[in-house]
Parts: sequence; C-alpha cells; structure tokens
Amino acid sequence: MAHAAAVAKPPRPPRRRRASATPRRLPYLLIAPAALLMLGFIAYPVLSVFYYSLQNYNPTKPWRNGFAGFDNFTHIFTEDPLFWDTLVFSAKWVFVEVGLQLLFGLALALIVNQTFVGRALGRAMVFSPWAVSGVLTSAIWVLLYNSQTGITRYLADMGIGDYGVSWLSDTSTVFPAAVVADLWRGVPFFAILILADLQSVSKDLYEAAEVDGASRIKQFLHITLPHLKDAIILSTLLRAVWEFNNVDLLYTLTGGGPAGETTTLPLYIANTSVDAHNFGYASALTTVAFVILLFCSMVYLRLSKFGGEK
Repeated sequence: MAHAAAVAKPPRPPRRRRASATPRRLPYLLIAPAALLMLGFIAYPVLSVFYYSLQNYNPTKPWRNGFAGFDNFTHIFTEDPLFWDTLVFSAKWVFVEVGLQLLFGLALALIVNQTFVGRALGRAMVFSPWAVSGVLTSAIWVLLYNSQTGITRYLADMGIGDYGVSWLSDTSTVFPAAVVADLWRGVPFFAILILADLQSVSKDLYEAAEVDGASRIKQFLHITLPHLKDAIILSTLLRAVWEFNNVDLLYTLTGGGPAGETTTLPLYIANTSVDAHNFGYASALTTVAFVILLFCSMVYLRLSKFGGEK
C-alpha cells in the first residue's frame, strides 16, 4: 500500500518568535537625552572656538571684525613673543607640579595604606584639601602669604627674614610660593587614586617575596610599582592637563605677575579674551593649546604603553 510505504515526516519545530528590538534599544533610548545634552554642551563651545579662531572678533572694535583666515595663527607663531614665553612657563609649571604631586602623593598613599591607630582620621586629613574649591584654595593662600598677617610676619617675629616681605611680589620667590600653594590641593588627588589601587594588591605577593628574602625596597620596585603603573600613568596625564589649564589659582595669587613671571598660556588666553576683548585671537590661542595637549597626550600614552603588560 502507498500509505504504508510512505515515510512518516517528523513534526516541524515550533517557530521562534523574534526578540523584540525595543528591549535592546531601551538603554540607549534612556540615555539619549543626557547624551544629547552633553554633546551640545561640549560640541557647541568647541566648534565655536574653531570658528572664531578664523575670525577677527573684538566687540569693542566691530569695524575690524570679519574673516581672518589663518592670520591669527600666523601672528601666534611669528609675531607674538608672549605666546612662546607663556608656553615655556606652562611646560615648566606642569613638569614641576605634576612631578612633586606624584612624589608626595605616592608617599602619602603608602603611609595611609598601613595599619595604625587613627588611620581613618589620617586619611580624612590627607584627602580633605581635594574637597576645597580652587578659588577658596587661592583665597586661603593669599591670606597665608599676606605680608602683614601671613607667614612672613610670624617668621619675622622669630627673627627669620624681614617685616613686610611679600613672596608673591618677588620674582625670586613667587614661583616656589605658587608651587607650594598648588601642591596643597593637588597632592591628595594622587594619594586617593594610588591608595585605591594599592588596596587591590594581593598580600600573598608580599608574603611570597618575604619568604624569598626580598627586602622592602625590592618589594616596592618589583611588586608595588608595576601594579601601580596604569594608575600612575592615568593620574599624571589627567593632572598634567588640569595643571596646564590652571587659571584660578595663579590668577588669584599673582595675576600672572610680577612682570609676567607666572603667566601660563591659559592665563594669557584669559587676559586676551576677558581684558583685551580680542576673542578671535584668544580662540586661535585656545585652538593651538588644544592641539598641543592632544598631541602630547597621545605621545605620552604611546610611550608609556598604557594598558599594556605590567
């Protein structure tokens, strides 16, 4: 019989329903408003700076406004000695500040990582300057450096130095004074990041090193530092960018003086735009500073092999 010879076909498996695309897109839809706002707040100012860098724009001299092309950039590199002076001082400021902040921050992180009585209070005291705003930090140090009521007055009372001396008005002492003021706020940043990474180091590594007879110095060089590599690279890069763009502290302490001794490139940009109202030229300076920071950051990350093997 034909129906007997026929092979029974297996039942078809039930069709799978396609997963709705909405659940997969829901997280992106939820963050889309915040992402668009952030893009607007970031992209619009950046594009505006690039646009005005190609313009002559000074609200106090509207008859000179108009398209300038690359004239602003030509003037920066060929006719503006203040650009090179402020750029050199900015590099010096970043190198000294970041180097000292890393050194003292690492030392503080190693200290507060140990177990001792009152460790919580010690950590709070170490980290507290980072919670103070930049303007308030500047105000504190302006009072400390005041020639009538500050540190120099008490030193003179003890026979050290003369009365009426202002460290912020002397070209030989203004740079160290500004460095110390910024160290007070910058060191806790490194201490916080390094301490967080120190607490993730396995104690078994140190115990094994002690069994092998490794000294504390060798443990630090071969265990602690390699583990802290990425944290140090990231923190120094972030802090270098912030120190390069530091305006509030130096503006409040010295205003770029005396005789322009403490004028960084961002402070020069601020004076050019706010005081001289030359927003076109200031935008060109900002564009150059942006390119310099971007290039240096890329080279630093490449040379330091950030994210590579420890």
